[in-house]
Amino acid sequence: MKKFKTIQVELSVSRKEYITPHYIRIFLTGAEVPLLENTTVGVNNKILIPPKGLNKIYFPQFDYEKMQWIAQPDDIRPIVRTYTHRGIDLKTNEVWVDFVAHGDEGPASAWAINAKKGDVLGILMKDGKTDLYGKADNYLLVGDATAIPVISAILEDLPSAAKGMCILEVDSKIDEQDLETLADIEFIWLYNEHPQEGSKLAEVVKSLSLPENSRSGYVAAEFSSVKEIRRYLRKEKQWKQEELYAYSYWKSGVAEDKSAMERHEENAEVESR
Repeated sequence: MKKFKTIQVELSVSRKEYITPHYIRIFLTGAEVPLLENTTVGVNNKILIPPKGLNKIYFPQFDYEKMQWIAQPDDIRPIVRTYTHRGIDLKTNEVWVDFVAHGDEGPASAWAINAKKGDVLGILMKDGKTDLYGKADNYLLVGDATAIPVISAILEDLPSAAKGMCILEVDSKIDEQDLETLADIEFIWLYNEHPQEGSKLAEVVKSLSLPENSRSGYVAAEFSSVKEIRRYLRKEKQWKQEELYAYSYWKSGVAEDKSAMERHEENAEVESR
């Protein structure tokens, strides 16, 4: 069986800044930052948060004969979550990751809020470049706060000839970000202080006049929103599979590691149709 080259690095916090009241950018540094140079900014990766009281990352090992991860003792097993590296600068030897700050209810949010210089974080990801989105003339970009890093990376990569709509849901107006793009993009910001209780993303998408030709969609948000938007575009608007990337990052009321199987099964079911 083919083994993909995987990057695993332990980096430490060099600095942090609040981009908005509910959005934290953590800058990480270390001798292994250059290993990430050949990756695409915006792709998903795994961050590894050490257990409380430990400032070292013990990376999990994969048993290729049994095709399963080798169990780790509780006192060294890191918490693993899916995130996006938002940028890399080899001149300053830093890579940075953006976190939604929603209190201590989630381990990643809690870590970011309390992170201080010297704290370590692990990053685990595949090496190599990859396409973030499908190329087209017209774009539909939809996401909640968790999707802003990847959508920001897409916006920055779009050519000036591109057109489209970008719908983003954040806590309140003060959490709007000034996102850079050369493309002709109309931004719609939605405010939702309690995203775990529901979202209007699907409702807004259904109200839009959408492109009929040369189109590409990127949707990333909570499970139920993504499911509704994806089925609307695919079933009612006849978007082809290759025209739409729509995946859920989280499910309301369920931790990421607990909802992963259901989210992946839904993604696989839809993409196989």
